[in-house]
Amino acid sequence: MVAKLDIVTLDQIGAYDTLIDARSPAEFALDHLPGAINLPVLDDEQRRIVGTLYKQTGAFEARRIGGAWVARNIARHIEAAMQDKPASWRPLVYCWRGGQRSGAFALWLRQIGWAAAQLHGGYKGYRRWVVEQLKALPSALRWRVVGGPTGSGKTRLLQALMARGAQVLDLEALARHRGSILGAWPDGKPQPSQKAFDTALVDALRRLDPARPVWVEAESRKIGTVQLPEAMAVALQRAPRVQLEVPFAARLALVLQDYAWLGRDPEALAQRLQALRGLQSNETLARWQTWARAGRLTELFAELMTHHYDPLYRRAQSYASGPLLCSVALPDLDPTTLTRAAADLHQQVACESDRW
Repeated sequence: MVAKLDIVTLDQIGAYDTLIDARSPAEFALDHLPGAINLPVLDDEQRRIVGTLYKQTGAFEARRIGGAWVARNIARHIEAAMQDKPASWRPLVYCWRGGQRSGAFALWLRQIGWAAAQLHGGYKGYRRWVVEQLKALPSALRWRVVGGPTGSGKTRLLQALMARGAQVLDLEALARHRGSILGAWPDGKPQPSQKAFDTALVDALRRLDPARPVWVEAESRKIGTVQLPEAMAVALQRAPRVQLEVPFAARLALVLQDYAWLGRDPEALAQRLQALRGLQSNETLARWQTWARAGRLTELFAELMTHHYDPLYRRAQSYASGPLLCSVALPDLDPTTLTRAAADLHQQVACESDRW
């Protein structure tokens, strides 16, 4: 007798012990449900071949070949990943749209005796839900935006606020990018796909308490290769703002500290600057590339801040329509100074009144 397959919805995920993504590794890498593990019933090449057979010879031939692969892959996963699972284990399986791949996997697990279920709508249904959440969640939160030109210590202030117990959303951490032409992370890891960024953002937004302020750094609509959803960008533009005012020398020192790793490969740094062609004169760009190749980072970043980053920030400020809560003058960016500023902001003794 075939074990009956339970079909569950997204709001029931919490009742299951393990979330299994049965899609191919490439699909999983592009995006997946938070906390899911990848146990593909078809690998990337097998999925490609089955798809080609389906188009060229029809469904039966594709299923005949694919079915054998699916059976072998499920058996391998059971032997490798599930030998320690007790009889009470409850796995939830999904694929692209809750079809044959996850259905086959879940049925086999139920035949063994585990209370396996299949996610209704699969990843496709989940993706629709994410898009809906990105439209609704940003406007439900009490945003407080920290602004300031490059090198003002905005990220460090957010970290200090978090240490004080404030709610903080670090968009650059989610995007794995600092949001500028030189903003790639030093570990060399790529940014998430747009879909993976959306998934991480929804997961973070749902964890926030709407009754408490949420501190966030002022960002443009695009952070490297990923983009903020429209509702999020609008919410941040309209949110109350705190403006940081920091001496140029302190800002430059912070930038040199954060971007020192770029000096390890002078030629790569010079090539990164090519992204400014058309935005700066050929003479200026050539001078900056010469400084990059010579390791003259102090001169390079001082001019980048003066001629590129600061003008960009001033233009971005013109789009912000939210009220200015206060300007915070920081004489330096030492940890003690930032901790003191975070304490004042968190307690809202100097800036925020009840009307916001």
